[in-house]
Amino acid sequence: MLIPHPLLGLRDSQEFTYLGDANLMHRPDATAENAEAQFCDYVFQRDNPAGVHRELWFHEQGDRSWLVVTRDTTTHEILGAELASNVKLGAAE
Repeated sequence: MLIPHPLLGLRDSQEFTYLGDANLMHRPDATAENAEAQFCDYVFQRDNPAGVHRELWFHEQGDRSWLVVTRDTTTHEILGAELASNVKLGAAE
């Protein structure tokens, strides 16, 4: 599987480490009244969707950048990739 790195071009997925859902970028507020419950959901309650999904990938064997990769989980087709530092995800995503 090839990942279109926005700075380096097509890279083999074996250069990357998969982290999971891109919504992990939305870390709960540790000072919130229900912080413990929010962190429990953040760590343990994850969706496993079939179809188009946005995921975090770390270019471990490359420039060590974080990417948000849009991938179809049923076909493994990569639809795009962006630097995670440039991505603004909505709270409901």
